Amino acid sequence: MFDTLSDGFRKATSRLTGKSILTEKTLSEAMEDIQISLLEADVAYPVAKQFLADVREKALGKQVTLRAGHGDSRVRVTPKDHFVQICQQELEALMGPVDTQLEFPSNRPGSIMLVGLQGAGKTTAAGKLALYLSTQKKRKPLLVAADIYRPAAIEQLKTLGARVGVPVFSLENASPVEICRQATYKAVELGCDTLILDTAGRLTIDEALMQELVDIKKHVHPDHILLACDAMMGQDAVTTAQAFTQALDLTGFIMTKLDGDARGGAALSIKQVTGKPIKFLSTGEELDRLEVFRPEGLASRILGMGDVLGLMSDFEKVAGEDRQEDAMRMLEGQFTLKDFYEQITLIQRMGPLQDVMAKLPMQHLLPKNASVNEKELLRIKAMIDSMTADERMRPDVIAESRARRIARGSGRTVQEVAELLKKFKAMRSMMGNLGKGLLGKIPGMGSLAQMNQLRKMASGGGLEGGGMEGLMSQFGLNRKAPGFSPMRMVDRDKVKKARKAAKKGRNKRR
Repeated sequence: MFDTLSDGFRKATSRLTGKSILTEKTLSEAMEDIQISLLEADVAYPVAKQFLADVREKALGKQVTLRAGHGDSRVRVTPKDHFVQICQQELEALMGPVDTQLEFPSNRPGSIMLVGLQGAGKTTAAGKLALYLSTQKKRKPLLVAADIYRPAAIEQLKTLGARVGVPVFSLENASPVEICRQATYKAVELGCDTLILDTAGRLTIDEALMQELVDIKKHVHPDHILLACDAMMGQDAVTTAQAFTQALDLTGFIMTKLDGDARGGAALSIKQVTGKPIKFLSTGEELDRLEVFRPEGLASRILGMGDVLGLMSDFEKVAGEDRQEDAMRMLEGQFTLKDFYEQITLIQRMGPLQDVMAKLPMQHLLPKNASVNEKELLRIKAMIDSMTADERMRPDVIAESRARRIARGSGRTVQEVAELLKKFKAMRSMMGNLGKGLLGKIPGMGSLAQMNQLRKMASGGGLEGGGMEGLMSQFGLNRKAPGFSPMRMVDRDKVKKARKAAKKGRNKRR
């Protein structure tokens, strides 16, 4: 997701590494990288041009404070850091201000009219929206099958409704307008408070399609009209959004298929061009893969900094209970293979592993083309399933004979069992070291110190025999993926001292 955009910003910031001042020359080189990535990602040219102008103006005109923080947390801030901050702010401004609220009347059933071209993921978005409203907003939605043209569209909606536990209303030999009108009465009869109208799409925009949608709006008066916008369409998505906005005065957008698009330029352009906000992001076919749009989270992901808030939101959806006590125990390094098994299960429930990894911070530490192997987690779970309850609680008791039994029971090798135990102990050690830094700073401002701790761990200092590379392999990241190369973490202070010592030695010899 957003690989093209992320690559451009990564190249731009790498050009500024080590620079003590932002000059016109150094900034121009960085801005050229960003410009290329914006256009390759199908960001509308006027939008890209204005974004570049705003970043350039603020980057050249901003005074850089070289120090930030106090005491032990005092760190050096570089022009590169300020440039990234400016890009973050301008990306957020480009996609915002955001308005994700869906207000409904209290004296009658509310209604959401979903529109879009054929194949944009509109019907799937209807199912996802029904699940979101019922579970997150405690509403009682009714899905309305108003697409009478596409073969099996009504059956698809009924299937989705059954999966999310939401009733579906349809009528035979009736027009879409009549179906939507009758659905209002059906909602009252069933005690539903929100109608989701799944309207028909076309391969291209035409007058007949628009007139039908205008008629539905005229007779039903929906509270919200959302356009399911296919992110893979690039600039065509923006053109489509403009046409629907002019005809129907849209409330906002649901950006679909973001997981299948490395460009994602439509997400950056659509708000600026139409003036209407993005309400939701939809990824994948699973019905729980609908998230409320947060421009700051998307901007962070584009810049390769992850989206911690989004990750925590995903975690809270699947955790189902207060896990504060478990988290504290893990940060103290006191967790077992049973806890580890539960964490793997939670991660799998949070969605595709590739999406979870995309929200992790410090994305620049991951190899560009590293692939995520979902099957690795299944292999780990199989080995833990083959252990006794005592072995899961006290993995140190697993000797060679027990390892052979576990290997036979899980269909793995003894070497794989030994590797799992080694990685588990390394992770437990890492969590303990991280916990010392985190728990020692609560309450207080310790984020900068914690980041330094993470950087040390990433370079291999916090993981016994593995560093970030070992941690990545635990999550199924493939070393043999195309473009993978072992990460080289450089301690700049040591390099600087070594250079000074070498220079001093040369001077003495002279």
